[in-house]
Amino acid sequence: MLQKTYSKAIFAFMILDYKNSNIHYMVDGKGPALVLLHGFLETVAMWQEFIPEWSKDHQVICIDLLGHGKTDSIGYVHTMEDMAEAVLFVLNHLSIRRAKFIGHSMGGYIALALAEQQLQLFEGLCLMNSTFEADDDERKLLRARAVTVAKTNYENLVRISFANLFASESRERFKKDFENALQIALQTSLQGYIAAQKGMALRPNRLEVFKNIKGEALIITGKKDALVNSKQISQQIKNTAIIHKVLSEGHMSHIENKSDLSYLLNHFIEK
Repeated sequence: MLQKTYSKAIFAFMILDYKNSNIHYMVDGKGPALVLLHGFLETVAMWQEFIPEWSKDHQVICIDLLGHGKTDSIGYVHTMEDMAEAVLFVLNHLSIRRAKFIGHSMGGYIALALAEQQLQLFEGLCLMNSTFEADDDERKLLRARAVTVAKTNYENLVRISFANLFASESRERFKKDFENALQIALQTSLQGYIAAQKGMALRPNRLEVFKNIKGEALIITGKKDALVNSKQISQQIKNTAIIHKVLSEGHMSHIENKSDLSYLLNHFIEK
């Protein structure tokens, strides 16, 4: 196993050899482990404003998921199980036996796939702008169409689909943050994009997995989120111990609802 280490500011960035490819991850702080999993077309950079606070009392671990950031693609379909296996590889390397997990969007799907196989790892799970639901037929069709378009008009596809993650007024209100996140999204390789889209379409409903999480099971959704239906989520988790919090804006709560999100996540982490 090869490992390379480099630093930026106070963070330690590392690269592991995984199936003859690179996995890029970051570790900062000491204490109980906190694992942060980014979403589709994102990287570890999405967590940069939260890490300094959380790393005061926790060992914060962020991982570039397969085909994203500085982590290579390992195929043309990255199932959520494939992604979870790569995450587990990093956690085993770091000798992590218990952790709290926060997964944004696709990162939540991956966390649930990991929990299905390694429930003992979890001291709590927050699905952030994410869901335990499988894709319905309409969503699967949209993903298939996106894969087709990506092969000929990738940049425009990413620009349009990324804009739809935000509430309409947020794109202007948080213009600088929106542009920064978009530039990161555009750096995702075509292979990484297609592999993730195909993998997300294959995932099953994992409500039962989420209900079995040890510790707090928290789901945070956005009222104006076009991808995650808050009302539908609320109906499905009635009479469970799952906690549901709804924020005012869209899918990108770490930009659109940063203050309210920070409050909820801080409470989840410290509980």
